[in-house]
Amino acid sequence: MTSEVLIVGAGPTGLALALWLTRLGARVRLIDKTGEPGTTSRALAVQARTLELYRQLDLADTVVAEGHKVPAVNLWVRGERKVRVDFTTVGADLTPYSFLQIFPQDQHERLLIQRLQAMGVSVERRTELLGYAEEGDRVVARLRGADGAEERCEARYIAGCDGARSLVRETMGTGFPGGTYRQIFYVADVDASGPPLDGELHVDLDEADFLAVFPLAGQGRARLIGTVRDERADHPETLRFEDVSGRAINNLKVQVRRVNWFSTYHVHHRVTEHFRKGRAFVLGDAAHIHSPAGGQGMNTGLGDAINLAWKLHAVVAERAPQSLLDSYEAERIGFARRLVASTDRGFSFVTAEGRLADVVRTRVAPLLIPKVMGFGFVREYLFRTVSQITLNYRGSPLSRGSAGKVHGGDRLPWVRIDGVDNFDSLASMAWQVHVYGSVRAELAEYCHDHGLALHRFEWKAEHEAAGLKCDALYLLRPDTYVALADTAGAPAAIERYFADTGIRVVGSSA
Repeated sequence: MTSEVLIVGAGPTGLALALWLTRLGARVRLIDKTGEPGTTSRALAVQARTLELYRQLDLADTVVAEGHKVPAVNLWVRGERKVRVDFTTVGADLTPYSFLQIFPQDQHERLLIQRLQAMGVSVERRTELLGYAEEGDRVVARLRGADGAEERCEARYIAGCDGARSLVRETMGTGFPGGTYRQIFYVADVDASGPPLDGELHVDLDEADFLAVFPLAGQGRARLIGTVRDERADHPETLRFEDVSGRAINNLKVQVRRVNWFSTYHVHHRVTEHFRKGRAFVLGDAAHIHSPAGGQGMNTGLGDAINLAWKLHAVVAERAPQSLLDSYEAERIGFARRLVASTDRGFSFVTAEGRLADVVRTRVAPLLIPKVMGFGFVREYLFRTVSQITLNYRGSPLSRGSAGKVHGGDRLPWVRIDGVDNFDSLASMAWQVHVYGSVRAELAEYCHDHGLALHRFEWKAEHEAAGLKCDALYLLRPDTYVALADTAGAPAAIERYFADTGIRVVGSSA
């Protein structure tokens, strides 16, 4: 068996899964039926939580340097800017990345491909999955290569990152319930001028078609994402940029000089019934698709990949039982369902038709939103949600205990004091322990004897403000989420955790 995991689909999700698995030491084979990486893309946003996780492969700094930081979002009504929400002040104490990062998917894929190639892994282009079946302790897949010849490929597991029409999902037979929005979406990369070309995100709430203006790197460059919802939507294949409603564009006072790319597409809202069946998994668009509201789609797929990677590696390396893989669906499917529901509500609000909807959107919302956004806790909640830093795995079979305000399954609170950043150690894809305050001698001895990295931080008021508890221990998973929080700070809790889960820790780094 030449590979341990066969990954079908080389979009961002498949590339990220391959990267994390390869870095951890697993053997992967990555195939894609297309002839080359995409040259256009719809996905733009890289959220704060993704950038935090990207520190594990030294990707975050490159994404930030080569993309564009969006410091705020603006809501417009009837040609006037009504609300501005500043991310930089809201998230400054929550994450190293208190902004929305714009990094188009085509650039994103090229970066991930380059990193994979540096690790000795290449995408096998024009290689298509024809089908697969489980045979004992392996998956046997039928592939057709660029030359048209078929081959048999064996792997221990197969990961379907093959998009909304996933053959892996269809073979699993898990269904894809949901629906399709009536509106046609369009996307246009333009050179333009006007007030929204200020490097921030602008959204029009009006009787006209929905429109969002996303800034791109470079002066006067933007991506317009809008809807077409009248009789024009009946024949999307014939639409040109000149055919879409100019009303929303004019409301935002955007003057388009040149259209560099234009495309139309339908958007669905669906979540498959299961993310795993036997030795097969689905991730990203193969598992869940939804409206682009909030820029969540690609980030959720990347989260799927990072969640699954360390678990697959632990099992193939015989450091954990097969049952660990059950936690992938348990942890990710609930989030996907909530995300689809929330983006559906948001999109339905900004695109609803009818007199009442127009009144709510153009008269009631402009009065209420500024008042609501005046409350700091509301702005913080919005940022936490959109940035995905509020995502947690409480209730997961891998999550235990609580200490302070931090529960097992939570994202570790970020604290940086006098240049000491408690996220620095998370670059290691390994189990580790954090203690804020004093470390008990028996805990230090246990960690040393078991190859478990131990990081101690001097107790500060900022740690308490972040929700941490003095002298407690926080056992962190390889994907940086808190597995165990224990106020006593004694090693017995860690011993019980690993005994219960069957996970075996080897060394302090991947």
